[in-house]
Amino acid sequence: MTLEQAFKEFIEREKLFRPEDGLLLAVSGGLDSMVLAELCHRAGFHFMIAHANFQLRGEESDADEALVWLRAEHFGVDLAVTQFETKAYAEKKKISIQMAARELRYEWFHALLKNEYNIPAGDGVGKFRPAYILTAHHQDDNIETALLNYFKGTGIRGLRGILPRQGKLVRPLLFANKFALATYAEQQELPWREDSSNLEDKYSRNYFRHQLIPLARSIYPETEANLADNLDRFREVEALYLQAIALHKKKLLVVKGNEVHIPVLKLRQSSPLPTIIFEIIRDYGFETAQVEEVLKLMDSATGKWMQSASHRILKNRNWLIISPIASEGVAQLVIDEGAGSIVFDGGSLRLEKREVDSREISTDALSAYFDASAIQFPLLLRRWRAGDYFYPLGMKKKKKLSRFFIDQKMSQLEKEKTWVLEMDRKIIWVVGRRIDDRVKLNKQNDAAWVFRYNPA
Repeated sequence: MTLEQAFKEFIEREKLFRPEDGLLLAVSGGLDSMVLAELCHRAGFHFMIAHANFQLRGEESDADEALVWLRAEHFGVDLAVTQFETKAYAEKKKISIQMAARELRYEWFHALLKNEYNIPAGDGVGKFRPAYILTAHHQDDNIETALLNYFKGTGIRGLRGILPRQGKLVRPLLFANKFALATYAEQQELPWREDSSNLEDKYSRNYFRHQLIPLARSIYPETEANLADNLDRFREVEALYLQAIALHKKKLLVVKGNEVHIPVLKLRQSSPLPTIIFEIIRDYGFETAQVEEVLKLMDSATGKWMQSASHRILKNRNWLIISPIASEGVAQLVIDEGAGSIVFDGGSLRLEKREVDSREISTDALSAYFDASAIQFPLLLRRWRAGDYFYPLGMKKKKKLSRFFIDQKMSQLEKEKTWVLEMDRKIIWVVGRRIDDRVKLNKQNDAAWVFRYNPA
């Protein structure tokens, strides 16, 4: 079977998209994405191309962009190109270059799905709106991803690797390994460019690719084939796992309006109990670390409860009751530079800009001292939400607020009353608890924004 035949068969078998669907192809100019574009062209699919220039390799990045322009002209399809200030974005958000590039490109790709593009139609030009984003992830990428997940620590979802389709994101090359793609590119004399950063072992994925997997292959020659088979098995295992979880939920969950009631005695008889509890509570904003709290709640007295940002679990006699937390009052307020003071449901804030001597800085959690040069108004004062994170003062790694609350041994009522101060979509202060390390006042700084919190 040729690569072109296998490509179309994989799409049909996995039901990735219909032949008439419009497609947005993410094309970097590298071998994998150039093969993807060629296969889509030969299959007669309706597509346009998107190329992100991350400006990380100078002239190399510009040459990649130029090649993609030529290829789009060759196919006669529309091309969308953007350039990102990737390093600046990574520094601003305190994340890795790889993570920054991922966030930037996928946000842009999804934005492109809202637009219409030209498509050759007979003797004229038609219009289409892409329904899916296609990336050139292949079998080797999938193997590396699963191995990385395994070593970092993961559940069954991480062990099965990358799925062929997740929402609007489609990976139609997962059936093929790198060797097959390279052979096809040579046979068809396709133009492509090599990213020089792919040769550097400083990135974890490259280390696995260049060091770990070849070492395993020296012992087990069929390493890649065996690992690829394992990925298929784990996908099937996950399917069985989800079916089993669905059966447990059907037996345990009693829906009453917007509440879910769980009989404690029946839940206690379920096995494996921690896993079942996690799969139930994760749908309501709870995290793995809170499973132990649920286990304790099962043995607690009536009236005890715990909560996530959106839901509460209450122990009521022989039942656990999951219910949404009713929002009270205004959920968020915008703070301008000249506000002076703010009154909100959680209390009040007084803010002023002044020169501060480092010896004056208070360790009182109700006072926050920010480097004035790092603060940009307007600020947003809001209740905390599931998924929120910040970089606690003194730490260089981010931490989810849910984990921070657990570490601080905060009561459920304290968590419910917690507000955060946000600037440019990043949290700079868990009000009354801890400021973010990225906006701290250093000794060499004189000008500061000083916030004083008076709890309600």
